[in-house]
Amino acid sequence: MPEHKRTHLIQTIDCTPPFDFALSAYILADGDPQIAKYDGTVYRQVLRVGGKLLLATVASVGMIDSPQLRATFTSDRPLTDHDASAAHAVISSVFNAHLDVKPFYHAIQNDPVMAELSGKLRGLKNPATPTAFQALFDSIIEQQISLNVAHVLQRRVIKAFGDVLAVDGSTYYAFPTPERMALASVDSLRRCGLSRRKADYITGIAARIAAQAVDLERLRRYGEAQMILDRLCSLRGVGVWTAELTAIRGLNRLDVFPADDLGLRRWVAHYYCSERTITSAQARGIAEQWGKWKGLAGYYLVVAGLLKIVTKAQNAT
Repeated sequence: MPEHKRTHLIQTIDCTPPFDFALSAYILADGDPQIAKYDGTVYRQVLRVGGKLLLATVASVGMIDSPQLRATFTSDRPLTDHDASAAHAVISSVFNAHLDVKPFYHAIQNDPVMAELSGKLRGLKNPATPTAFQALFDSIIEQQISLNVAHVLQRRVIKAFGDVLAVDGSTYYAFPTPERMALASVDSLRRCGLSRRKADYITGIAARIAAQAVDLERLRRYGEAQMILDRLCSLRGVGVWTAELTAIRGLNRLDVFPADDLGLRRWVAHYYCSERTITSAQARGIAEQWGKWKGLAGYYLVVAGLLKIVTKAQNAT
């Protein structure tokens, strides 16, 4: 079909082994099928590329040691090769396709607990949001409420303010742009269930991004993680916990460890402290042994906990 008439493109994405797509996408299984969700076989999400909306349908067509993804991009507008290339890059980033986890496995081999967990979770990579703004948005909404409630609120906002894509008789929603969120009123976000304070934080940050006073994507260029955290914490409504979650989820900084997160701290205590309650400082102290991989190690603990994985080293403590 001539390039200017294509609305359906397929890309093969080569991934750095080992990579277990099903395991890596597991945490996305509770998503909304109209927004982003892994259904046990394929992952679907609406992407915004070159001003166009594309439904990405992603599935594994390889093995853990020879991994490949097949991504199908469908739009209601003509797609070009440039669109496909840009969408390919986004999906590669979302699934961390080019992350080499072998150096991580080598770095933690002297930690009996983490070494055993990494063996049982071999090929696990942490998914990321397509943009840093989305990660920041999610993290602000999650402040001081349960994840289940936060997910409900996030979906309400996306469906209220996200652009709509219709594909094969189904309706999908794209994550709202900062420009769209900057125009949202605090009252309209309040009607979605957000507190007035969180609504104010989100619209305020979105307005600064829309006005080009803040460039979250530029933070990817920063060498030191602390520089990223300091810049994020300078934004109204962003504290250390929110900044650290944003850095991991949206900027893929695996050298950041959000020790103030109660869920993560619970799993550190479960696997390393015989369930004893620990402080964030104690959790950070334990994480230091993982060096620049502390963020990825923390993610392995979370997934291991959710999957109820038991280790011999853990039982010995």
